[in-house]
Amino acid sequence: MTSRDPGRKTLPIAEPGDVRRATVRLVRADAKAFTAALVLNSLAAIAGLASPWLVGRIIDEVRAGHGTTAVDRLALAILVAAAAELLLARWARYVGHRFGERTLARVREEFVDRTLALPANVVERAGTGDLTARGTADVALVGTTLRDAGPELLINSVQAVFLLGAVITLDPLLGLCGVLGFGGIWWALRWYLRRARAGYLAEGAATSDVAEILAATASGARTVEALRLEKRRVMAGRDALETSRRTRFHTLFLRTVFFPAVDVSYLVPVATVLLVGGVLLERGALSLGSVVAAALYVQRLSEPLDEILMRVEQLQSSGASFARVEGLARAPRATETDAPAPADDLIEVTGVRYAYDRGREVLSDVDLTVRPGERLAVVGPSGAGKTTLSRLLAGVDAPTAGSVTVGGVPVVALGPEQLRRQVVLVTQEHHVFLGTVRDNLKIAEPSATDEELWAALAAVGADTWVRDLPDGLDTPLGDGGGRTDGSQAQQLALARVVLADPHTLILDEATALLDPTTARHTERALAAVLQGRTVIAIAHRLHTAHDADRVAVMENGRLTELGTHDDLVAADGAYAALWRSWHGERPV
Repeated sequence: MTSRDPGRKTLPIAEPGDVRRATVRLVRADAKAFTAALVLNSLAAIAGLASPWLVGRIIDEVRAGHGTTAVDRLALAILVAAAAELLLARWARYVGHRFGERTLARVREEFVDRTLALPANVVERAGTGDLTARGTADVALVGTTLRDAGPELLINSVQAVFLLGAVITLDPLLGLCGVLGFGGIWWALRWYLRRARAGYLAEGAATSDVAEILAATASGARTVEALRLEKRRVMAGRDALETSRRTRFHTLFLRTVFFPAVDVSYLVPVATVLLVGGVLLERGALSLGSVVAAALYVQRLSEPLDEILMRVEQLQSSGASFARVEGLARAPRATETDAPAPADDLIEVTGVRYAYDRGREVLSDVDLTVRPGERLAVVGPSGAGKTTLSRLLAGVDAPTAGSVTVGGVPVVALGPEQLRRQVVLVTQEHHVFLGTVRDNLKIAEPSATDEELWAALAAVGADTWVRDLPDGLDTPLGDGGGRTDGSQAQQLALARVVLADPHTLILDEATALLDPTTARHTERALAAVLQGRTVIAIAHRLHTAHDADRVAVMENGRLTELGTHDDLVAADGAYAALWRSWHGERPV
């Protein structure tokens, strides 16, 4: 049983070709460092070739009966070559690690830029767990590969090429024997690579599911407890963990088959070279020193190959992670468009229908005109479509049919900056960012002065408690700083809206977490500050509707009533029933 929600859209995964192109792009971005690392690794590999050849020369010198002077010189040359190899290899690792850190910084910056460019509806439908897993575990694994596996793979690949070339140079037949002897590794590697990418992608997706379920359960803990959904959430978590366990065991199985096969295969080429070399030695085709040198080269070849294969295994895991990180490039982007500027602030909803993916239609034939500067309240029972309408008005989602325009331009056609100046949606969800109170407010308007910040706080009734903080606007908030309750966090969010100063403000039950007195004060303060601007309030407290210019009543995805509070009460329809129910202090 899988824990993945069939109605939830996952973020894209990059194709192997996309990953290769991204890798080339990252290398080109720091080509000088990559070239320097390649050159230094090549020099270190050349220095490493000297020792086996010199050992062979020593054997030949001793067999020829030459004096110890020649042997001493050759031994000294071995020490010099070893020292040169050590210094060059350390220098190469230093350059490679610096290249890896700079490249990782580029990957992180690209990930943040792409994440911020995602439309809100894409993030919501994918779930925060997937995005969180990609931005933490996947990026961290890519970083480890760039910092450690990348340089090591480069070093050992160069060494393997030079060692194999050295064997072929000594004797082509021995070189061929060495290559054929590693055939077992080739077949084991092919078997592994065919299965590894899919296995690690499945493991990453399962990790995202676990993160998503944990995040959703933690954020909705009160709702889970109130509705007694603990067992259901625990079962969902267990299902996700079981799927994650199975995917991890699958990749573990791949490794337990691959690495033992490789370990056994290392013995074959050394034995083959010694056997064939012995035959050639008997026939006088090779000296004993050359056979020993060839065997040492092949034996030493197992070290870089072992490292390469270890890194190949890591590359499969990190390659899958990189595909998930790079996959954001394939996601829709909320970019600026060539849409014309709206002619005015008139909002028109014409024949709008909307249905969520694989779900029933939640809005049907909605027609609504919101005049500039009007205060409109949208009311109705839970599930009537109020929130969905607010999302369409704010350009978060596009209607399935019909149109939502501002000044004659479709709202969804406006780019992020243009849209923010036209319409801002404030929901019950809010966030306090790490930083000071000033930092939290200046997100909306970086150039705002302290006087403007205090005015925005006063507009939403938050100036009193902010002045009581130890350092006022400079008081840190979040972990390690000042703590804010739900109403204070929501007031900060509303203060940001005041600073953004859009012509249309949509409040989707934005004051739901405030106590009635504070909520009423905040709404009146906003009305005063935004006078002359359009305010659309999705409300469940009907005093909001009482203060509005007009009231729109939603029922079963349709707009059933539209008029002033007094007119709708006099009409004795659905709104009148809601009003009597609320006024009598019974649940709406």
